[in-house]
Amino acid sequence: MANLCVNIDHIATLRQARGEFEPNPIDAAKIVEKAGAIGITVHLREDRRHINDNDVYLLRKTVKTKLNLEMSINKDIVDIALDVVPDEATIVPEKRKELTTEGGLDVINNFNKIKEIVTKLRLKKVIVSLFVNPDIRQIKYAKETGTDYIEIHTGKYANAKTSKDIRKEFFKIKKAAYFAHSIGLKINAGHGLNYKNVVPVAKIPIIDDLNIGHSIISRAVMVGLDKAVKDMIKLIKK
Repeated sequence: MANLCVNIDHIATLRQARGEFEPNPIDAAKIVEKAGAIGITVHLREDRRHINDNDVYLLRKTVKTKLNLEMSINKDIVDIALDVVPDEATIVPEKRKELTTEGGLDVINNFNKIKEIVTKLRLKKVIVSLFVNPDIRQIKYAKETGTDYIEIHTGKYANAKTSKDIRKEFFKIKKAAYFAHSIGLKINAGHGLNYKNVVPVAKIPIIDDLNIGHSIISRAVMVGLDKAVKDMIKLIKK
């Protein structure tokens, strides 16, 4: 049965809109944990558009469940990760002008660099995940890097409009998950999951964690962060 990790990037997005101090991601993480999430996820982007270095160091000191750091393969970000030593690190692709992560890692064409970073993180006892599309070839190469997990990019499923396309994209996720499981990888999933589409993915029994952020923070504006997290957990545990 899947567990919920909450991405709190957009708490920091609200803070950065005014360039001041509120809302504080550290306070948000405490509420999320108290509401029952099993982890906190943050993406330290190269442009620091939301989460910044200080947030990551403070979260490392205060998070009581587990801290999952999403990170690119940029050297400066890797150096911070090796210094912070999060509980988990999820290596993701990153483009400066994208609104959000647009797809999975190209593990095949960046294999040596990704393998090097995976090795360095695992030597620090960090659990490593690679954020990949539900693509069998990419997953095969992910396995060869020595990663512990893959996180399956669920964006196409989340953005599909017709019932036919939703079923097609869901089948890709399920097939990829079971293939990864068959070769000894653990599986997380995330991107674009919300209160309307999360249940089928959560029902895939071999998925450990769902990383969900934007939909929870959006709902929190209306009902409060505690309730938004608890509502998502209820759906996942159905």
